[in-house]
Amino acid sequence: MGTSRPRPAQIFAVGLNYRDHIAESKLDVPAEPAVFTKFPTSLTGHETAVTLPDGLVDWETELVVVIGRHCHRATRETAWSHVAGLTVGQDLSERRLQLSGPAPQFSLGKSYPGFAPLGPELVSTDEFADPDDLELGCRLEGGEVLQKSRTSEMVFDVPELVTRLSAVCPLLPGDLVFTGTPAGVGGARTPQKFLAPGDVLVTWLEGVGTLRNPMVAR
Repeated sequence: MGTSRPRPAQIFAVGLNYRDHIAESKLDVPAEPAVFTKFPTSLTGHETAVTLPDGLVDWETELVVVIGRHCHRATRETAWSHVAGLTVGQDLSERRLQLSGPAPQFSLGKSYPGFAPLGPELVSTDEFADPDDLELGCRLEGGEVLQKSRTSEMVFDVPELVTRLSAVCPLLPGDLVFTGTPAGVGGARTPQKFLAPGDVLVTWLEGVGTLRNPMVAR
């Protein structure tokens, strides 16, 4: 995907979509997908630096769905036909802003510039033996593995997310769906751990490749 900036009309993101992450968050499994948005100015690509704002910046490895065809009121049977392909991304999150106020500021806390890196490739769904069961994870370059799971562990799989989102919002070509993160986020660790200048976050998705993003000071 290089350094060119995609310009989707809509970016959807889903919280609490892996049971192990729900458990580490000490919450109940939701009956409906927990949906929020990320703003398009947060998008960036492979091998691009992310400038860390003040606060506590956490990682969230995610399978990202790219919509290829207009989609409104899809069914589970038709949902995959509206998907152009899959890539991997990070739903980077500044936890102080995200959790501030009487109501959480999910969209703002997750939309600083560079907080939605994607890449390195967009791979069409027919290239995967099983697009519903892919390994994903992230690590610090030269350091520990932070997250590792499989997309088959999602509470709401891709067809279910496309069906439920498109029941409300028409999905447009180029729209993105961040599908949730597994366990291992820094804010749920004891002690907590967050990204710092000099860290290089390496994120992978089976069949797509490895996304690399250095963290730099403001």
